[in-house]
Amino acid sequence: MKSHFDAAARRGFRPAQIVVALLLTAALAATAAYAQTASDEAKADDAKPGTEIYQTFFLTNLTQQNDINDVQTLLRNMLSHARIYAIPSKNSISIHGSPEDVALARKIIAEFDHPRMVYRITYTFTDKDSDKQAGTQTIALVAASGEKTTLKQGSRVPIVTGSYDSDNSKANTQVQYQDVGLSIEATVAGHGDVLSLRSKVEKSSLVDEKSGVGPQDPVLRQSVHETTTTVTLGKPVMIGSIDVLGTTRKQEISVVAELVK
Repeated sequence: MKSHFDAAARRGFRPAQIVVALLLTAALAATAAYAQTASDEAKADDAKPGTEIYQTFFLTNLTQQNDINDVQTLLRNMLSHARIYAIPSKNSISIHGSPEDVALARKIIAEFDHPRMVYRITYTFTDKDSDKQAGTQTIALVAASGEKTTLKQGSRVPIVTGSYDSDNSKANTQVQYQDVGLSIEATVAGHGDVLSLRSKVEKSSLVDEKSGVGPQDPVLRQSVHETTTTVTLGKPVMIGSIDVLGTTRKQEISVVAELVK
């Protein structure tokens, strides 16, 4: 009786075993298919070409080393994942990065690589003696925004810096030349009608007295005025005054800026 029951039980469990086997087979097949799909996707990703591109931008108006360095630094700060190289000898910047990085770099460079504004800076020196006007002198120079412009007017005076022997015509002498007269340095910055003007005005002259060091050593009188002033286009502004050494006179310095282009 028991053997018949066991046989019947085995016959009753056989369909269940078949179902379990089928479920296990299906699960293993699904796992294998998923693994194959993941492997195929990984291979497909490896086969795709890189998404980074390379481009060189040639600068038209930024020609100074400092300007190129400033733009390169800005790009590196803004585009941390891109590789950026400046070639000052070619006035160019090369970029290797994503298309989005290169597009943003193109926009940034276009904002900075534009023609500089050019201004005419006119300095007027008014001589005054005891508050009485004695005469005026006007000096004009043309300066581009962001660049230093220098004007010199006067003489170059020789100064002996080596050995000197008045009794020996073949004595070894070394001579350097000193600029004497008026020197102006101007640097303009800003946009629109209001500018920042950095000025350095230097006046020097020879005097009759000797230095006492040697018969060839002259004595120079020098006055230097250096300042940074905010100027409005077309409106004169007083930037200071310098004393005329050896006299009771002084020179008041005013400046006016005008847009050239």
